[in-house]
Amino acid sequence: MADTATVPSGLVSTIIPVYNRPKALVRAVRSVLEQTYRPIEILIVDDGSTDTTPTVLSQLAQSHPAEIRVFHQANAGPGAARERGRQAARGEFIQYLDSDDWLLPDKFALQVAALRAHPECAIAYGTSMVFDDVGTVLAAESRGTAERVDFLFPRLLVERWWHTHTPLFCRWISDAAGPWPDFRPEDWDLEARMAALNPRLIHCDATVSVQCHYPSPDRVSAGPPAAFLRDEAHLLPRLYACAVLAGVPADAPEMQHFSRWCLFTARQLDALGTPELAKPLLKLALHTAQRHRGSILLYGLARQLPGLRRSRWLQRDLPQACHALPS
Repeated sequence: MADTATVPSGLVSTIIPVYNRPKALVRAVRSVLEQTYRPIEILIVDDGSTDTTPTVLSQLAQSHPAEIRVFHQANAGPGAARERGRQAARGEFIQYLDSDDWLLPDKFALQVAALRAHPECAIAYGTSMVFDDVGTVLAAESRGTAERVDFLFPRLLVERWWHTHTPLFCRWISDAAGPWPDFRPEDWDLEARMAALNPRLIHCDATVSVQCHYPSPDRVSAGPPAAFLRDEAHLLPRLYACAVLAGVPADAPEMQHFSRWCLFTARQLDALGTPELAKPLLKLALHTAQRHRGSILLYGLARQLPGLRRSRWLQRDLPQACHALPS
């Protein structure tokens, strides 16, 4: 970790990974510089850009040497880029921001004030909006960001109900959660490790940030669906372990949703021809199921029979209860 001996009290460290997005990056950085709150620092990690992004980064750092630090690394993905920034961050508070998105001017002032007023809380959040790439508002209240939620679990078993830029973290919960992983969805995994510690949340009753929706999957955190499924096979057991540590009961509705999610993902992995990834998820689906165990057992038996693994019968719809996906 960075030396914090001479760091001003209340410093907010914003970590921005970027890959080939010079124009969007300028807007994201400007949204941090325009915060009404001080002190701030901005750590931008170039994840191996091959266009004019490094030049833009140099210009930004020269224009704002007191606030901006730039790091370069070979292309390794958003998790590795954010971790590089986390290791160098000096702040009492940690903000993550993708280069596509931006913050509203009072975000830090409101969320730091909320955390100061509620020292029992470790994470402050607010409402996030969604814009398209030409500035049209697609959603004034995105996902569940306008709702008051006291803890990340059990809801995190069902959905990741905010965006990477929505929360502001106290440094201690960021450090306690440990490093960003190199598989997707890396933010869900990190927040699950935070959630295992049952940190209390506080909503600051304001709109604080904007998610920009692009028509093509060109965000730094985007990737092919098949690869995402393989990463999901790694995430789900970790998500379950964190939920158990947080004390989520086995009969919670969210846990039953999670069981169906495991089954659905196992079926998709079977369809991709990766039964070695599907099998542990099928066991986890059965372990967490309170109902519909018969459907899970039937599928598990059928997938072992020669000739049935890729048959139409095996790939046809199971009962609707087995098809719930995370929102």
